[in-house]
Amino acid sequence: MLRKILTYGLAAGLISGLAMGVLTTVPHGHLPMAVEMALGYATMLVALSTIFLAVKRHRDTALGGVIRFWPALFLGLGISVVGGVIYALAWEVTQALNHMDYVNDYAQAMISQEKAKGASDEALAALTAEMDKMRAKYANPFYRLSLTFNEIFPVGVLVSLASAGLLRNSRFWPARRTPVLA
Repeated sequence: MLRKILTYGLAAGLISGLAMGVLTTVPHGHLPMAVEMALGYATMLVALSTIFLAVKRHRDTALGGVIRFWPALFLGLGISVVGGVIYALAWEVTQALNHMDYVNDYAQAMISQEKAKGASDEALAALTAEMDKMRAKYANPFYRLSLTFNEIFPVGVLVSLASAGLLRNSRFWPARRTPVLA
C-alpha cells in the first residue's frame, strides 16, 4: 500500500504543482483573482482524483472488490499528504525559477485595494503593519511550506472521505469481470 500512496501521491502533487506553476506565471494579472482561485482549486480536484482511482484499483485488484471505510480513508489521506508535500515543494520551485515575490505583490495589492476604497490613513497604517508582519512570517520557509501544504490538504481530505464513503460499497462501480477464454 505504501507504493500506491507514493505513486498516486506523486502523480497528484505533480499535476497540481505543474498546474499551479502555470496558473501563477502565465496569466498572472490577466485574470481576476476569483477566477485564478477557482481554476486553482479545480485543478487540485482533478489532481486529487488520483485518490479515487487508487482506492478503486486497490479495492478491485488487491482486495477482491471489497474495501472497508477506514483502510480506504487511510490510503486517501496518505496520497493527500504526499501530494501536498509535492505541491508545496512545487510552489517553492515556481517562486525560485520565476523570481516571484508573491508576498510583496499580495501585500501591495491589498493596500492598493483599500486605498481605492477610500480607507482612512489609520486603517491603511494598520493594514500596512499587518502586511509587514505577514511578510516576516512568509520569509520563514517552514511557515511558507506549511501554508502552501494547507491549501491542498483539506481538498485531499474531502476527496478521501468521499472516495472511502462511495467505494466501501462493493456495488458502487464494481470491478469489470473479464470472461475467461477457453
